[in-house]
Amino acid sequence: MRTRSLLALAGTVVVLTVAATAPASAAGNVLTNGSAGGTAVAVGDTLTAPLATGTSATLYSSATGTSGIKCTSSTFTAKVTSNPAAPGAATESVTAQTFGSSSCTSNVLGVTGVTSITVDNLPYTASVTSGGTVTITPASGSTIQTTVKLSTLLGSINCVYRANSLTGTSSNTDNSITFTNQQFTKSSGSGLCFASGYFTAKYAPVTDAGAKVFVN
Repeated sequence: MRTRSLLALAGTVVVLTVAATAPASAAGNVLTNGSAGGTAVAVGDTLTAPLATGTSATLYSSATGTSGIKCTSSTFTAKVTSNPAAPGAATESVTAQTFGSSSCTSNVLGVTGVTSITVDNLPYTASVTSGGTVTITPASGSTIQTTVKLSTLLGSINCVYRANSLTGTSSNTDNSITFTNQQFTKSSGSGLCFASGYFTAKYAPVTDAGAKVFVN
């Protein structure tokens, strides 16, 4: 009996030791398909997301106001460049972010319409941590830049806004990425272009070839 007990104890110690020294990859990757802890998103895969149903992307002149631009259609596209074991940070190359100009309106005095919104200086780098923090940064020596073309009572104008980085949060509840009051500063444009723009948008669901993407 004593010999069997010792063997059983030794076996338990071996199992615990193996579990303690198992590679981190056994816990899954930062980005997975289908479920939390599911199949790892492959490097090179393209992720896409539209605005969450019933929401709008806004660029307002203040963090608490409602004066500015609102769009009901927007989509981003990003290519996965690294997806390490969790916990960690996956990286992506943001290759496109579009806004449906026909879905955009402005309530700025003197502005009669939104002709286009163009995201410049792409691609950007996105970092997604296991904790759910999403950070967007431009290439070295560049800036995050958006050009807004507006129709006004005095003709067409361009408003150029810049930011050094953007920070958002991801959620597995609805596979979303949310940006709230991310500040841009006017780089150029007429007096009808407000001095600062505060960007808010919720993109969901984030998918990889149709499969919902989870952050671990």
